[in-house]
Amino acid sequence: MATQKSGPPVKKIKVERVQTGIRIEKRMLKVLKALAEYFDITLGDLIEGIVLHSFDGKVPFEKPETLKKISEIKKIYDFNFDSSASHNFTEE
Repeated sequence: MATQKSGPPVKKIKVERVQTGIRIEKRMLKVLKALAEYFDITLGDLIEGIVLHSFDGKVPFEKPETLKKISEIKKIYDFNFDSSASHNFTEE
């Protein structure tokens, strides 16, 4: 997630947020929560940023230090999946 670069102030956009109950792989959620904590943002803000980048065909994380941190967090939570696993999860 890119931090705002110096320059003119960014216009704030009013949105309506809703509570949702989503099901997500347990270790993936732990990694996302830890990453949100690392960036000092909410889990919702992290997910919104990832989705907005993805919808634009952009990668949400590209800085080497961020990718290293993600790799470290994934090891902590034994999260060893990559994008090839996205359609192969099954419930226990």
